[in-house]
Amino acid sequence: MAITSTVSSDGKDVTIQVSGRFDFSTHQDFMRAYKEHEKGENRFIVDLSEAEYMDSSAMGMLLQLREYSNKQSGCVTLRGGSGAIQEILRIANFGKIFTIE
Repeated sequence: MAITSTVSSDGKDVTIQVSGRFDFSTHQDFMRAYKEHEKGENRFIVDLSEAEYMDSSAMGMLLQLREYSNKQSGCVTLRGGSGAIQEILRIANFGKIFTIE
């Protein structure tokens, strides 16, 4: 499992790339990826296109990221993900609190 982050050229968008399993074992790496950036200053994009699996602890981590970003509209976008991951997000109604692409 790998969590990496990159910052856009204008410094406003942080993309967090999740590869492999997105579960409790990635908690520390995921937190580090967004806490490197000033609270409430950036928009975050969580790229799930390389994620193979996601569980309830990953959903909790996404909610923590939303809290960190001050719950502003459009501050966290969830991008990609397999059909199974998209279904998990749909069932959890995450489309109401995140932008899902």
